[in-house]
Amino acid sequence: MIGGSISSSSFFGHPRGLATLFFTEMWERFSYYGMRALLILFMTAAPAAGGLGFDTATAGAIYGLYTSMVYMTTLPGGWIADRLIGPQRAVLYGGILIAIGQFSLAVPSISAFYLGLFLIVVGTGLLKGNVSVIVGRLYAADDVRRDAGYSIFYMGINVGALLAPLICGYLGQRVDWHLGFAAGGVGMVLGLIQYQMGLKHLGEAGRYPASAGSPDAAARQRRHALRWTAVTAGTLALIGLGAYSGVLRITPTQVADAAGYFLLGLTVAFFGWLYLGSGWTPAERKQLYVIGVLFLAAALFWSQFEQAGSTLTLFADRDTNNSVLGYQFPSTWYQSLNSVFIIGLAPAFAWLWVWLARRGTEPSSPAKFGVGLVLVGAGFALLVGGAVLAERGMMVSPMWLVLVYFLHTCGELTLSPVGLSAMSKLAPVRIGGLIMGVWFLASAAGNYIGGRLAALYEAMTLPSLFGAVAAFGIGAGLLLLLCAKPLRRLTAGAP
Repeated sequence: MIGGSISSSSFFGHPRGLATLFFTEMWERFSYYGMRALLILFMTAAPAAGGLGFDTATAGAIYGLYTSMVYMTTLPGGWIADRLIGPQRAVLYGGILIAIGQFSLAVPSISAFYLGLFLIVVGTGLLKGNVSVIVGRLYAADDVRRDAGYSIFYMGINVGALLAPLICGYLGQRVDWHLGFAAGGVGMVLGLIQYQMGLKHLGEAGRYPASAGSPDAAARQRRHALRWTAVTAGTLALIGLGAYSGVLRITPTQVADAAGYFLLGLTVAFFGWLYLGSGWTPAERKQLYVIGVLFLAAALFWSQFEQAGSTLTLFADRDTNNSVLGYQFPSTWYQSLNSVFIIGLAPAFAWLWVWLARRGTEPSSPAKFGVGLVLVGAGFALLVGGAVLAERGMMVSPMWLVLVYFLHTCGELTLSPVGLSAMSKLAPVRIGGLIMGVWFLASAAGNYIGGRLAALYEAMTLPSLFGAVAAFGIGAGLLLLLCAKPLRRLTAGAP
């Protein structure tokens, strides 16, 4: 054990525990992306076809609310792990809740549908950020394998994301919606089994909550955390019972609007706490400033990238000729393209970062983020051409979406695994889980915006919608590239 990390290498030159986390995240992503591929199509499908019959605006609001909350809850999930149960147990409990939630979606009932979404949100909040924290703790602070390890871990995510639309999407669109959701639950159960079997390989990484100093301070921290957890759980339970009984009349759009304001308020409050706090060293404060910039860049990136499950899914289902060599395939299958490209390209990107680091020419994290934003914007700029054809009543070739997903994947590989690594390096150790939650809070903001943009699919012309999205992405990316060197100087002392 070196600096709290496991130094032995037995999984592609990395700690053996990386394999356990690789497959845990693989099955969790299978569960999530299988459900996500079906979600907006299921909500907008007519009741006669087994769907819920929601209009696009309502479905987009629910989709944006759900996918944003999945990532927003990683913030309290990291807090609970840091103060109460430790990341290892947080991953276990989160996986159990996700599995129950997926099986709830398999029940043909509107109440079971909303319950399932809620359970998946809570479970993912416990699992998603904390499994990434454990990955970072497998390595010593100065281990040059860290970025490559996150890239390998990220490839595991995408094995699950590749299989999910193919299996769950086919079962949902061609057999029964609820069978597709149930398949996601089976995947999560398989992930839990292998996690428990491989737990011994994690050693002390993430086993315990973060130290609070003296035993008395640790006890006070635990009591405080338990009190707030109980109050939050009780409040949510009362709201749920009120909505179920009809005492509280709440529409999905109202909840989504409120979530948007809450998300904005939470972001402002959290960064206000970070920057106004007096307990940081000068080096830590500079690193927190960089975390804030990366947060904004990531939120904008995900607001575009995560339209894969909203506007791009609708474009695939309504405006694309989903046929190859005479075979008509489900529109959900496009969502596997991202993972196909990642599995092919992730090893090359992992090798590239290590090679550049050894030569002393590796781009900084802000520079990589800038490139990612330019690429995701370029994907939408390309799709403007396909949108023009669709506006003329044509069913466009699948190659339009294939090229879009290729550009988006290249952008993702320059930003997402790099972002995970940057958060683990820049975050002060005592709030490591919380800062990883901040990284996923950026995903929450992006997913919320991406979902709400689905409501504009019928309110704006497609060329105008895709063109506006492209302009924001490319413009922000170029601005960040200009600021990359000053930001790199702020993190000169980071590990």
